[in-house]
Amino acid sequence: MATEVLPLSETVCINDALTDDELRSVLAKLESDQDKELFGLVCKRWLRLQSTERKKLFARAGPHMLERMAARFSRLLELDLSQSVSRSFYPGVTDSDLSVIADGFKCLKVLNLQNCKGITDKGIVAIGNGLSSLQSLDISYCRKLTDKGLVAVASGCPKLHSLHLAGCRLVTDKVLQALSKNCPNIEELWLQGCSNITDSGLSDLVRGCRGIKFLDINKCSNVGDIGVSSVSEACATSLKTLKLLDCYKIGNPSILSLARFCKNLETLIIGGCRDITDESIQLLATACEFTLKNLRMDWCLNISNSSLSCILTKCRNIEALDIGCCEEVSDAAFECLTSRQSALTLKVLKINNCPKITEAGIGRLLDKCNSLEYLDVRSCPHITESGLQFPDYCRVNFTGNLSEPDVLL
Repeated sequence: MATEVLPLSETVCINDALTDDELRSVLAKLESDQDKELFGLVCKRWLRLQSTERKKLFARAGPHMLERMAARFSRLLELDLSQSVSRSFYPGVTDSDLSVIADGFKCLKVLNLQNCKGITDKGIVAIGNGLSSLQSLDISYCRKLTDKGLVAVASGCPKLHSLHLAGCRLVTDKVLQALSKNCPNIEELWLQGCSNITDSGLSDLVRGCRGIKFLDINKCSNVGDIGVSSVSEACATSLKTLKLLDCYKIGNPSILSLARFCKNLETLIIGGCRDITDESIQLLATACEFTLKNLRMDWCLNISNSSLSCILTKCRNIEALDIGCCEEVSDAAFECLTSRQSALTLKVLKINNCPKITEAGIGRLLDKCNSLEYLDVRSCPHITESGLQFPDYCRVNFTGNLSEPDVLL
């Protein structure tokens, strides 16, 4: 039966038949970004609707272009203006740009300004005053920022749950006090290299922010056991990741506090914390035997075979382990791997600069672990390329010519 063709005068234009809301419903059902871009090529009306519905944008633009973008992408939720460390553009993002963003993108929830080194407190104050719905802010390595700008953000953005301040060296405890007072929903906080942060600031922080899941205080050299113990007690049920790289004031009291309170801990970075000993590590391994997945303790010089043995036998879900430069660890640590023990889940193991570990110990490990994907044996003189048959799926770093997994950074 032939299909009836309507006369041209009786055909209906889709733009006449569908309202804006109905077209938005069509757009919402498109899954791929490519299909959404093609939607906007149909006609100007569809392009306008596509623009107003766009949620994410990565841009390189000055204030005039940002004003046009704000008018076009009125419902934007995520804006990425971050710069690469190696490839930046001049003059980069400025305080004027931030004023435009604060005035024009009122729905914004996520703003990435990483490595925008030209911005100052003036621009960040505008963000704090203008973007009350902001939930995530990345201003890592914006080195001109001080407490003034960041206190304004904490005061004006009460919904904030993720804040990246790595490399902001002028930040002090005042920012943590402001977050505690105004941002109770903070879950992720990056403070790497903020050397002015102290135990007092961390204690103030967790009085108001008790749901922290991720805390990076790597290279915060003024943080010690009092601050870490405050965090572990206040955030006992929520804390999953804690990074303490090169916090040389950290010792056994911090680890013992984590073992006592933080039963959901998944990732712990304590590389360079040289006062930590076997006693606290063994208690932590026992307390977090079902949750601990990633543990970095390179340069913890008081760690010995008993700690490694305890981790390998207790922590059933351990996936990444770094004991580099723990020179007292030897093959004896792997003697715990008997035929009765279930297979290990280990994917990444770094034992670089552990001269007492030989092919005998690694051979025993490989017999119990068929999941190992990366093994670092640099400066291990008794482990050679010809001495062991490594599985094809395992990358073995003998000389440093392999890229390292970032799971333990």
